Amino acid sequence: MGVRTVIVVAGVVLTVLVVVVVVTVGIMMAVGNRRWQNETAALHRRQEAEVRPAEVSTYDPAALSTLPDPVQRYLETVLTPGQRMVAAVHIEHSGTFNMDETGERWRPFRSTQRVRTQRPSFVWDGRVKVLPGMNAHVHDAYVDGSGILYVTLWGLVPMVDIRDTPEIARGELMRYLAETAWYPTALLPGQGVTWSAVDNHSADATLSDGETTVTLRFIFGSDNLIERVYAEERDRAVGGVTEPTPWDGRFTNYRQQDGMLVPMDGDVGWILPTGRLSYWRGRMEQVSYTFH
Repeated sequence: MGVRTVIVVAGVVLTVLVVVVVVTVGIMMAVGNRRWQNETAALHRRQEAEVRPAEVSTYDPAALSTLPDPVQRYLETVLTPGQRMVAAVHIEHSGTFNMDETGERWRPFRSTQRVRTQRPSFVWDGRVKVLPGMNAHVHDAYVDGSGILYVTLWGLVPMVDIRDTPEIARGELMRYLAETAWYPTALLPGQGVTWSAVDNHSADATLSDGETTVTLRFIFGSDNLIERVYAEERDRAVGGVTEPTPWDGRFTNYRQQDGMLVPMDGDVGWILPTGRLSYWRGRMEQVSYTFH
């Protein structure tokens, strides 16, 4: 066999191998996406099964009289009298996610999130681009009193699977409470959140669901809007173990959405001895509400 023939044969074999790899990866991605969609749909069904009837359907400013002053000013700023209570939210995000536990290694993501306010729940369904052609599928959720953090490659290969522990339930309910800036009627009296005064620009919000209770400090800016939410301790994964760490979320770029003033941009991070380390920076690209 001549050299030219050998080269031609080698080229054909290599082409076939590349095609086989591409087809195999394509099949894996298709199977993974279908499997992931089914698992996401199952979480959404669990959300719907837990919906409870609302006791109040519209916002009445007279109900604010018992709240701390900065909370009253905030709700008066972001809501108008007669605003209907948010029952559910559908959000589409884009942004970047920090893949490094101690440094900076940002990767782009896109996600959808469904929130229910009666009973508190959310399902965040994200795609994080780990490498070219390789996405991590992420479920970060709180449903029927249970927390879930589930990460796979292509929706098939599990990387992280944490669920049904008191720690993950607490962390996820904390996230739900922190993100009420996107569905502010959930912070009104009678919606499950209780408030404690701190000072003229902050107040503590406490929310209980089942056996889980969380408290966050809400810090309000000079414009009366939520500027920051803070927790003295939230479980942070470091080297395969978790350790309680100060944590905060910051909101900016408020805009009118369905009669409510809500932030379009957010930044979430850990407060370390060396300084603040962000791990999520996102923007609401689309948001739609369902009202009671």
